[in-house]
Amino acid sequence: MIDVLYFAWVRERIGLPREQLETQAATVNDLVAELRAREPRYEAAFGDLSALRVALDQDLSDFDASLEGVREVAFFPPMTGG
Repeated sequence: MIDVLYFAWVRERIGLPREQLETQAATVNDLVAELRAREPRYEAAFGDLSALRVALDQDLSDFDASLEGVREVAFFPPMTGG
């Protein structure tokens, strides 16, 4: 079981702040593919991965990163400094 968190416009498009998933995904990209196949709102949220960032267990990561041992995946748009 893995916790998946959605922030900012990702949450708005999906309509959930978080969910727990049972997944066979080996990488973040695999997880995204599973999510996109679920229904159109996920396809809308994950249609352009260049507009997204991902954190695994609260550490910024890459979409090709392994999910082995990961308990939490968070998706969010890039943060801007100020």
